[in-house]
Amino acid sequence: MILEGKKPQKVFKYFEELCSIPHGSGNTKKISDYLVSFARVRGFQYIQDEHDNVVIYKEATAGYEHSPVVILQGHIDMVCEKTAETDIDFKNEGLRLKCDGNVIYAEGTTLGGDDGIAVAYMLAILDSEDIEHPALECVFTSDEEIGLLGANALDCSVLRGRLLLNIDSEEEGKLLTSCAGGVTAFCSVPVQYDNLQFANGVSDEGKAYCLTVEGVTGGHSGVCIDKQGANAVMLLGRVLYSLFEDNDIGLIYIWGGNKDNAIPRSAYAHLLFRESSYDGMEAIENKLSKLESILRREYRHTDKAISISLKPVNFVDRVCYTEDGDSAPACVMTKTSSEKVLAALAGFPNGVMKYSMDIQGLVQTSLNLGILKTNISDNSCVDCSFSVRSSVGTEKEELISRMKCLMKCLGGNVAVSGDYPAWEYRENSKLRDIMVSCYEMLYGEKPELIAVHAGLECGIFAGKLEGLDCVSFGPNIENIHTTEEKLYIDSVYRTWEYIIMVLKNIKS
Repeated sequence: MILEGKKPQKVFKYFEELCSIPHGSGNTKKISDYLVSFARVRGFQYIQDEHDNVVIYKEATAGYEHSPVVILQGHIDMVCEKTAETDIDFKNEGLRLKCDGNVIYAEGTTLGGDDGIAVAYMLAILDSEDIEHPALECVFTSDEEIGLLGANALDCSVLRGRLLLNIDSEEEGKLLTSCAGGVTAFCSVPVQYDNLQFANGVSDEGKAYCLTVEGVTGGHSGVCIDKQGANAVMLLGRVLYSLFEDNDIGLIYIWGGNKDNAIPRSAYAHLLFRESSYDGMEAIENKLSKLESILRREYRHTDKAISISLKPVNFVDRVCYTEDGDSAPACVMTKTSSEKVLAALAGFPNGVMKYSMDIQGLVQTSLNLGILKTNISDNSCVDCSFSVRSSVGTEKEELISRMKCLMKCLGGNVAVSGDYPAWEYRENSKLRDIMVSCYEMLYGEKPELIAVHAGLECGIFAGKLEGLDCVSFGPNIENIHTTEEKLYIDSVYRTWEYIIMVLKNIKS
């Protein structure tokens, strides 16, 4: 056991067990069944639904029988990312835990401290006999990372509690008291293709190149959007628009980003430069060099390493291959289709749209183009996936309307999914007052009360449970959703002490 002897012992025991079970988003059945087995062995009442959500109930300890029921809540799925050299099958293998002094991480992958540590805390509380607490409803939700799907699907009529402790924040000493609502918007631009001819495996119309924009810092599309850094997909659109203005170019394939809730770090396009452009290749390369300098200057505070490269692409059997081995179907879009795609990328709103007038520095409304891909099928199109966020519902709707207007002009369409409400700040909160008081008793200082421009399950539960009073908190976790994720042992211990004190102080 890598974490044996680390305190709190039960918390780390369960965290290590969780890490040994595959539980990426969309692959949560095994971890859900593990929770059911845990409840059965200990004789706890439980509910498991078809979405892999689990609720485990524990009666109040002596003296707390008349105290208000408390909901403890966290999600069971994790973001699965790995380095290029890491050989791991996330669907069937557990994580390779490592411990270096005060830091826990996973070798070559994300750790899933977001939100495995919440699950471990809840299991440790359920498995303890010496902790004073009111009646508990421990809610383990699925697929939070891909749109809060589990919380959305959960039948909340099974919950009596109206005080909710959401253990899904990553900065100790900060209590989250409100969050933005959001929705995922899918924009689709239909495209058509010219009949590309080949001769000896090479197109007889021209030469193909791969244009790549990379070196963008990226980050979470809610938490990091206020840094106002670059979005590689939007930069690619800007570069392409500049190239297409005065060159005879065909768009073959375009791609960028992996998740709509992450700011894309790289994007590329396969292009056909027709013969009339050959003599101007040196001028094109000079133009790209100037554009690179311009972008580095514009984003010098956030993305100093932006780079633009142009490399030859080989055509083999109607497939494009870059020098790095990337491949894509070798079909060239018509001029009209290419212009529509570039118009969409040039016209899409992106980034911070508005800051709050009530809370200084808080982003009120934003959107992020997180995924761009070419879909070559019978109904070919270029798809764009956005994460749209706002603490004001009407502003969220207005952004969707703007995208619909643009798509209508380009012959495309917009579909939305995963709409979730904002979690509004409560002027009077009994739970918040208790948590502030307990923090002061433990640490001699007040915690910071903050709002966050990101989706939290608190918003879902607040929309379903009338009168819900909730706070989100957690231990220090760095670089979530990345292979550099780190969980700090001392912070896990302090947060454990904090949870126990909070539960003890929720008493009639």
